[in-house]
Amino acid sequence: MERVRLEFPEAAIVHRHPLTVRVTDMNYGRHLGHDTLVSLLHEARIQAFGAQGLTEWDLGGYPSVVADLAVQYQSEARWPDALVVETAIPAPDGRAIIVYHRVRHAEGGRPVATARLNLVLIDPATGRPVTVPDGVATALAGAGGA
Repeated sequence: MERVRLEFPEAAIVHRHPLTVRVTDMNYGRHLGHDTLVSLLHEARIQAFGAQGLTEWDLGGYPSVVADLAVQYQSEARWPDALVVETAIPAPDGRAIIVYHRVRHAEGGRPVATARLNLVLIDPATGRPVTVPDGVATALAGAGGA
């Protein structure tokens, strides 16, 4: 079976967000469920953008949508594990903002999952993707090293 392999760009880290696995985050396998992981990644992404003075729903006048998502699972997380989600955003180029997340155990740093997603900005009037505005690209390019 071919597995997704993601390289997390250390130099592009813009934010670290602490989270705790809640009992309601557990699936029938008694570990953090996929659906909850996606929600936790979204929370971390909102916090990372907020730390840069940005919001997902208004990036230079355009809302963003997730175009695709890849997740590489590396270990299990269970209630009540303390986690840290690191968010890395390489400088945008063109029509997509690439966002990486790495979820780690707060104690010891053991990786839980690494994810990569592409955000596309949409012109609400046309429904078509637009180029990332210069102001957004500048804010994200200068954010590394959190």
